[in-house]
Amino acid sequence: MGKGTLEVLLVDAKGLASTDFLAGKIDPYVELTYRSQERKSSIKRGAGKNPVWNETFKFSVNTSDQQHKLVLKLMDHDTFSRDDYLGEATINMTDLVAVGMEKGYLEQHPAKYSVVLADKSYCGEIRVGLSFRASKD
Repeated sequence: MGKGTLEVLLVDAKGLASTDFLAGKIDPYVELTYRSQERKSSIKRGAGKNPVWNETFKFSVNTSDQQHKLVLKLMDHDTFSRDDYLGEATINMTDLVAVGMEKGYLEQHPAKYSVVLADKSYCGEIRVGLSFRASKD
């Protein structure tokens, strides 16, 4: 049983579906969730279907947890109404955490993950880099 830090590099997204029929371009952002920890990216106003973030987020990891999964929920910011759901990507982190604990550090260069709706239909892709560093406790 150990602990560590998960670092997520949110790079960009491509081919997101537009939800704003009247306003034109969407204003996407990402809600990142690892277990009970939540982070939120900046809102890319007017970025449309292909936003670029290049933002880094950190999460505390307890290796005794059974499920290591990162959920990236893509949203469209709306000023005068509720934000619209664009889709989500789920990344299984179990191998990254296990190997990172064994070696002390593990990095996965940015890779593409499918963004899907609740019915699992494809609605774009998101590019994310991941790293895990074991704590020296």
